[in-house]
Amino acid sequence: MFSLHIDTARTWRGGQGQVMHTVMGLRARKERAALVAHPEGELYRRMSEGTDLIPLAPRNEIDLAAAWRLSRVLKQLRPDIIHAHDPHGVAMAATALSMASPTPEPPLVASRRIEFRIAHNSFSKWKYGRVACFIAISEAVRERLITDGIPRPKTTVVHEGVDVERIVRLPTASVHAAFFLPTHAPVVGNIGALVAQKGQQHLVDAAAIVIRAVPDARFVILGEGELRPALEEQIKRKHLERHVFLAGFRADVLELLKGIDLFALSSLQEGLCTSLVDAMAASKAAVATRVGGVPEVVADGETGLLVPARDHDALADRIITLLKDHPRRTRMGEAGLKRARKLFTVEHMVEGTMATYDRLLGVKAR
Repeated sequence: MFSLHIDTARTWRGGQGQVMHTVMGLRARKERAALVAHPEGELYRRMSEGTDLIPLAPRNEIDLAAAWRLSRVLKQLRPDIIHAHDPHGVAMAATALSMASPTPEPPLVASRRIEFRIAHNSFSKWKYGRVACFIAISEAVRERLITDGIPRPKTTVVHEGVDVERIVRLPTASVHAAFFLPTHAPVVGNIGALVAQKGQQHLVDAAAIVIRAVPDARFVILGEGELRPALEEQIKRKHLERHVFLAGFRADVLELLKGIDLFALSSLQEGLCTSLVDAMAASKAAVATRVGGVPEVVADGETGLLVPARDHDALADRIITLLKDHPRRTRMGEAGLKRARKLFTVEHMVEGTMATYDRLLGVKAR
């Protein structure tokens, strides 16, 4: 089976990591998988040593020139399946298919990683009407698709996965040395782009409460984004410069994750959140907001604690609870690793993706 994957993002976030895992996982199973990616993007750079890599990205959702170039690729490669991993990729693929008019037409699969509503304009209806199957990364995302009018039979759930065993094998970096923190200070970590949906402003508000009960506590937020100036101002206004650190984008983020004491997620929206799965693979307990697919990841009371979104008081209370209970944190971390191994590996994700392809192509179960 030959699948052609499309991701148009220039930046590197969880979705691009999932595309890379999917393509590499398929290739590891001796399946041909080609990738269309932004020529200036991080995904393209990380995949540049491989074969079947096509540099192409639309300038906007209706880029006819990019779609025409993709139609040439489709005629040349003749893939069995087209898998678009982002909305712009879906638009480009749908337009290219209408230009190429291949016979038979390969099924178009669309990954859906966000809870955002589907637009109901005519172009959106047309492009999503060409999709044979939506792969939702969580039941929450699937239910959103159905609410927005996508027939349930055209949807399936394949949870995102991470390379759990690689994370287990990674060395543990000293967070204290990396950011010049007091040696015995407990560290709460957060990973995510500094954007509104990640809700880090609520984590900063929670930090101001936490340090009253745990004065040595430190918060390290790993990620970069448009809200950095606003967060820096908030940290300064609350006199948290010695307690909250915006560490930016780090290549050693997973090693640093293994060095924290507790993971905290303050998101307002999440399709699933692979950073949470990374934390579980690193044997870290988590305090997380009960949004989107997060309750499908965190077993409340077993691998972590869930709180309402935008409630910094509840977030702070649970963080304090776990910072003061090392044995419970350890038990939750161990349970999290077991859960990650059972449900959220790359192998499980690739198996689910291949099963979807097989069903669309009428291939008997492998």
